[in-house]
Amino acid sequence: MIDILQKFVALGPTIVLPILIFIFGLALGTEPRKAFNAGLTVGIGFIGLNLVIGLLGSNIGPAAQEMVKRFGLNLNTIDVGWPAASAISYGTLLGSLAIPVGITVNLVLLFLGWTKTLMVDIWNFWHAAFVASLVFAVTQQYPLSLFAMITYLLLMYLLGDIIAPTIGDFYGFPNITFPHGTSAPGFLIAIPLNWLFDRIPGFNKIDAKPETIQEKFGIFGETTVMGLIIGIVLGLLAGFPIGKTLQLGVVLAGVMVLLPRMVALLMEGLTPISEAANAFVQKRFPGRELNIGMDSALSVGHPAVLSSSLILVPITIALAFILPGNKTLPFGDLATIPFAVCLMAAVFKGNIVRTVVAGMAYIASIFYITSWVAPLVTSAAQAANFDLGGNHSITALLEGGLWPTWLFVFAAKTLPWIIIGVIFLVCLGSLYYINKKKTTDI
Repeated sequence: MIDILQKFVALGPTIVLPILIFIFGLALGTEPRKAFNAGLTVGIGFIGLNLVIGLLGSNIGPAAQEMVKRFGLNLNTIDVGWPAASAISYGTLLGSLAIPVGITVNLVLLFLGWTKTLMVDIWNFWHAAFVASLVFAVTQQYPLSLFAMITYLLLMYLLGDIIAPTIGDFYGFPNITFPHGTSAPGFLIAIPLNWLFDRIPGFNKIDAKPETIQEKFGIFGETTVMGLIIGIVLGLLAGFPIGKTLQLGVVLAGVMVLLPRMVALLMEGLTPISEAANAFVQKRFPGRELNIGMDSALSVGHPAVLSSSLILVPITIALAFILPGNKTLPFGDLATIPFAVCLMAAVFKGNIVRTVVAGMAYIASIFYITSWVAPLVTSAAQAANFDLGGNHSITALLEGGLWPTWLFVFAAKTLPWIIIGVIFLVCLGSLYYINKKKTTDI
């Protein structure tokens, strides 16, 4: 069964998600034709989304490499990015258990009424596998690592329930949530920072939403022109010739237009399933609500997210150079920055200045954590027979450095059963409190 699941997941999200959407649609009582069209539309949307994100990565990557060379960065831990991290995660015995364990935990919580999140994006269970692999690299204990995986999943479902209203308010996605290992952690970082920003005189008056920027700066505030300008600046920082610099600008302008349209196509497919899911729940469990757990790729097309992320690319490289004690060379995850800040932007209500400032602080902390966990990531990669490509030390900038990863690794290095047990109980108690208790009160 595990082997079959691994082969199914290996097909990739563009195949896995449409099949799951179709199955969920039928289970929820949607007409077969409507469920099939919904699944196919989601698949097409993801193909388009991946093409545009790939276009972004293939153009940002060379520019980043040239900036690294120009700044003279000489760091010994290479950021291999999320594709390598996911391959490492699913390449171990623990990784092969992530999907059946993730589905089981989700179904149990839904049956008990302790979560509103129905996780469709099972591909991203690799985040839980990644954390479990790091815990095993520290402790060499399978039961503890499996317990850490379950606890991490509880944390993601809890965050999924908490962030759903913000996603609905800011992105306009009803009954959609992102229990996504790269994006959800940024939400809790942004909340205290937003409180702090509100209390800084002058800074709290800055209105830097895309709409406001467009209104104040006219054509220079339009998202396509902002993409063009950011691309040209990146090209100049990379030392590209004028032709290549202009080409990078036009590509990023194109990304600013194409990503939102691909997201709209995805939402077209998800909307009937989301409506069917909530109709199903309301009929059988009056007063309960159900949110579809999806990849946060749905959010990266927002102008505030894209603009902030592109500004953060050169800042990330500069931080790698100036932060004392940093060992991580950013590369593989530079194009993934939109996923890290998408929920921060939602908390800041699209304020680009706040998102960039908060993103700088967040990425600075990530550099130190990735440098710290690099030996464990390298060890996990070797255990999964992953080709290190001649590198002696690897990490994943936006996976190995996120605070839940740090929390579980810290626990594994100190009092693993006690600390992870406390996290487990806190997450389980919180899920009960915000879901079951609220339902009972109704």
